[in-house]
Amino acid sequence: MAKAKPRTKAATDSATVPPTAAATATDSATVPPTAAAALTESAADSAPAPAPAPAPNTKTPTPTQLAAEPSSATTWSSTTPAVVAAVVKKAAVKKAVVKKAVVKKAVVKKAAVKKAAVKKAAVKEGPTKKGPTRKTAAPKPVAKPVAKPVAKAAATKAAATKAAAASNSDLPAPAASPKVSLAMAPAVTPVLNAAPRLHSYPLISPQGKPVSVVHVAAELAPFARTGGLGEAVANLALSQVRAGLKVSIIMPLYRQVQAVVTDFVPVGDPYQVVVGPRTEQAQLFESASLRSRELEGKPRVYFVASGKYFDREGIYGDANGDYGDNARRWAHFSLAALNAIPRISEAPTMLHCHDWHTALTPAYLRAYNPAHEFYRNTSTLLTVHNAGYQGHFPTDTMADVGLPWEFYNHQMFEWYGRMNMLKGGIACADAVSTVSPTHAHELRTAAGGFGLHEHFIAMRERFVGILNGIDNSDWNPATDPHIAYNYSRNRLSPKRQNKAALQRLFGLPERPGTPVIGMSARMVAQKGLDLILGSPRFLSLDAQFVFLGQGERRYIDVLTELAALVPGRIGVQTKFTVEQEHRLLAGADMIVMPSQYEPCGLTQMRAQRYGTLPVARRVGGLADTIDDNVTGFLFDDYTQADFIQACARAIDHYRHPQVWTGMVKDAMARDFGWEKSEHKYRELYRRAIAMPHWRR
Repeated sequence: MAKAKPRTKAATDSATVPPTAAATATDSATVPPTAAAALTESAADSAPAPAPAPAPNTKTPTPTQLAAEPSSATTWSSTTPAVVAAVVKKAAVKKAVVKKAVVKKAVVKKAAVKKAAVKKAAVKEGPTKKGPTRKTAAPKPVAKPVAKPVAKAAATKAAATKAAAASNSDLPAPAASPKVSLAMAPAVTPVLNAAPRLHSYPLISPQGKPVSVVHVAAELAPFARTGGLGEAVANLALSQVRAGLKVSIIMPLYRQVQAVVTDFVPVGDPYQVVVGPRTEQAQLFESASLRSRELEGKPRVYFVASGKYFDREGIYGDANGDYGDNARRWAHFSLAALNAIPRISEAPTMLHCHDWHTALTPAYLRAYNPAHEFYRNTSTLLTVHNAGYQGHFPTDTMADVGLPWEFYNHQMFEWYGRMNMLKGGIACADAVSTVSPTHAHELRTAAGGFGLHEHFIAMRERFVGILNGIDNSDWNPATDPHIAYNYSRNRLSPKRQNKAALQRLFGLPERPGTPVIGMSARMVAQKGLDLILGSPRFLSLDAQFVFLGQGERRYIDVLTELAALVPGRIGVQTKFTVEQEHRLLAGADMIVMPSQYEPCGLTQMRAQRYGTLPVARRVGGLADTIDDNVTGFLFDDYTQADFIQACARAIDHYRHPQVWTGMVKDAMARDFGWEKSEHKYRELYRRAIAMPHWRR
């Protein structure tokens, strides 16, 4: 494989930037956790698969077999034509006797003739020596009757049909209906009771067992997050529980988590984690209050405690940059989570890892090839939320984190003379996904693959893009408690009042006819700040501008200075809160997202739900969720000319109220919920579970 000239890397992880892109860790601005979510486990019943149908002529079929193959469970005895004639005559004469026998449900077993006549009683009593009887009141007539009709047609027809079917003539025996077979079966057994529950469980292994799902992630909303990763994991897990899956989540016990959750209870005893030359201790905890709300249909959350690695100010670093021991921190967490899974899950298990911080988990699973039956029935999926961050470290980190040197090759962990954790995790996982179909295509290109495009291409069908979603109940302007006035697609007038409230919030004059263009994001290069601030053309548009979010100091300083120079046109708030984002989306007319690259993006989905049309670059998830000139406005090239042209096009549409209102209603009608994506993840889980075990 031809290698490009290696870039200079820091001792810890740094963003891998494509030719036209700067790296970012997640999708939205930093959000401090404000409350503990009610996340608990929703357990699903499990049961063995139903038994296969028996071959014909089986003497003692089970209830499941009878239901599966009714015709083969029915046999018929033989009589003579003379007996058939006698049956017809006797049935006509003794109609009263037959009716009485039916009412009393008594089975007369003296002859096959009387048994054929007493239909209902035979169904309740079960099969006789001659063969099973029919439950139907009037069996189907055969093609070749063997007796003449008499006055009492109903009784004669029933008896003649039964006797003719039992004769040695060349007439084919009538097939038994499913009702007949079930009627012949004994009382319902536990298998019949359990099988529907098994088949109703959404994810079954090839061996017929229900599969549990365990997410391993460095972030989880609302406990600890720096952007969209934590929210995506939380919402996916919640949607999976709603679909009926048994779901758990494992995350580190950060210092900021301890500020939110105070009622920790241990899950088992402390255990040892051997990471390379070090033997370290880990402890698994969960929240007692969250566990007590298990029946509310939420995933269960577990925290891996290690004061040495996670009792720190930040998740990935502090004001001085990334932590110098990040390789050891995430190796410890990955292996501690892997060792904890048998405590919280049942085999088989689907292990779903997120981003480079947990990429060593599938590598450890494959490297050690544990003989434990549980791990042999554990499959892995690695989701790449942001390929710009890969976890680059010196070569000797391989031994320091306890990985075999055989894994340090160009197909696995080696990357331009350094160790690449994301690359190695991709090679070891059973399947890999990213967060939008378009971004999956971009990662297969040299321009958008962050140096890993050849490896994404080589994965073929093992690599797919599945769009993230949003919680429609949280992002609903009709019920949103954070906005000044609730509104809906069929009642848009209160949105104008929210616009006035937003203008007051950012210190702007209330101008109903002037479009308000907003931006809610981390103020970094990847989000397109160079296009916004690199030329006066954007801020010279006939509009008001509001900016919400933290970010790089160079951009924050410029925005703050501009807001002070033109206070009537630009408003800036660098203290991001979820409540403020709700108010911005409810009051703004447009939202700008001129991103260099965007794996998925969530802001454009939320904005459309609130009738705020996005102006965005046609990349990643933005291309997958915005219809140009229908629910928003897209541009292609990362240039100021293309960006300004798209903004001018949006303002021109705004000047035509009828056209604009139609677009707003179309945008608000879009469904960006997790249901469709959850179903696609389940299909990918099945593909990963079907992978041969030699991969591990």
